[in-house]
Amino acid sequence: MPTTNDLKMLFAEFPREAISWRAQTLTKDGSKALALAYIDARDVMDRLDDVCGSENWQDRYEFHGSRTICYLSIKIDGEWITKADGAGDSDVEAEKGAISDALKRAAVKWGIGRYLYSIVSPWVPCEFSEHGGKKHWKGWAADPWKFVRGHTPAPQSQQKQPEAPVTNPAIESLWVEINAISSSRGLELFWKDNVKTILGLDQANRKSFVEKKDELKEKFASSSGSFPGSDQDARNHPMNAG
Repeated sequence: MPTTNDLKMLFAEFPREAISWRAQTLTKDGSKALALAYIDARDVMDRLDDVCGSENWQDRYEFHGSRTICYLSIKIDGEWITKADGAGDSDVEAEKGAISDALKRAAVKWGIGRYLYSIVSPWVPCEFSEHGGKKHWKGWAADPWKFVRGHTPAPQSQQKQPEAPVTNPAIESLWVEINAISSSRGLELFWKDNVKTILGLDQANRKSFVEKKDELKEKFASSSGSFPGSDQDARNHPMNAG
C-alpha cells in the first residue's frame, strides 16, 4: 500500500499525448476557439493503479438531483482516507459523463492532473460548421500545445522514437529489464517494484516507460486481464457499466 511519500507521484504530469482539448467558445468569425485541457477518467484510474496499486483505492458515488458526488478513497499506511467532489450531467450520456467528471474532480483533490488548471487556455485555430446562424466547433486546425504559453515543442527525434533516452546505467538496466518481460504477471511485478523510480524520472524517460508498459499490457491482454489497469478492469469499472 502507498505511503504518504508515495502520494507525491500522483502529482506527476501526464505525457502530452494523453491530454485532450475541449473547445469552450469560438471567436465571432469561428476561426479560433478557446481550448481547455483535460484528461480521461481512464488516465486517472491508471495513475491510481500505478502509484497506489489497484487494491488500495476505491470510489463510491452518490446522486443528488443532477449532481453526482464521487468519494475517492486511498489506503495510506493502513488507513482509508477519502476526498470528494462532484459534477453535474455532461452533454453526452448524462449519468455516465457525470460519474466520469466527478471522478476526475475528486482525483484533482489528490493532485492528479491538478497542474492542468495552471495552464492558461490558448486561442487555437479551428474548423467550424454553421447551422441556424450559429457557428459550431468541428475540430482543431493546429496542435493546441503550440499555443500554450511557455510550451517548447519536443525534438523531432524524441517524438518519433519510443526508446527511452539512456542517461545512466540504472535507467539502461530498467529498460533492458522491461523489454525482457514475457508475461502479464512479470509486468505486474516489475511495475510494482519500479513504479516510484519510473514516475520520478524526467518526462522523456517516464513517457517511454509508460508507453512500453501500455504496449505490453495490450500484448498480454488476450492471455491475462489481471494486470492492474488492464482494459478488462476498465470495462468492469462502474463508470463503464450499462
